[in-house]
Amino acid sequence: MIDTPVTELMTSPIRTIDPEATGVAAARELTEQKIGSLVVGEGRIEGIVTETDIVAGVADGIDLSETPVSALMSDPVVTISPTDSVRAAGERMGRNNVKKLPIARNGEAVGIVTTTDLARFVPKNAVRMSRQPEPDIEKGEFE
Repeated sequence: MIDTPVTELMTSPIRTIDPEATGVAAARELTEQKIGSLVVGEGRIEGIVTETDIVAGVADGIDLSETPVSALMSDPVVTISPTDSVRAAGERMGRNNVKKLPIARNGEAVGIVTTTDLARFVPKNAVRMSRQPEPDIEKGEFE
C-alpha cells in the first residue's frame, strides 16, 4: 500500500498558469476548475500558487488585478519523482509542511498529489475503522 508508486495517486494532467498572469486570473482558474493550486510555468516548474496564497494576498491588501502570479507564488517548489512511493510523498509533504506536491520529471510537472489524495488513498488501502464507537467514549467526546 505505502510502497505504491505515487503515479497511482496523482492527478494528471495538471493545471498550469503563466507567471505573468494576474492574481485575479489565478483565482478565477482555481474557482472554475474547483482545485486548490496551479503550477506556475508551462514547461519547467517556476512556482506554485494556491488558494492560501491568493487569500494571503487579499489579506495583505494586494490588488490582485494588478499583481502577477509570480509575486504570489511559492518558490522553490517541493516536488517528488514519479518513481517515488506514496510513503515518500507523505513523508516529504509532512517534513516540508506542504499540502500540494507536484510530481516532476526533468523539472517539468507531470502530475500532482495532495493531502486530500492521501486522505482518500489511505482508508481504502490500510486503515480499518471501527463500525461502533468505543463503549467508554460518550457521544461527542474525544480523548
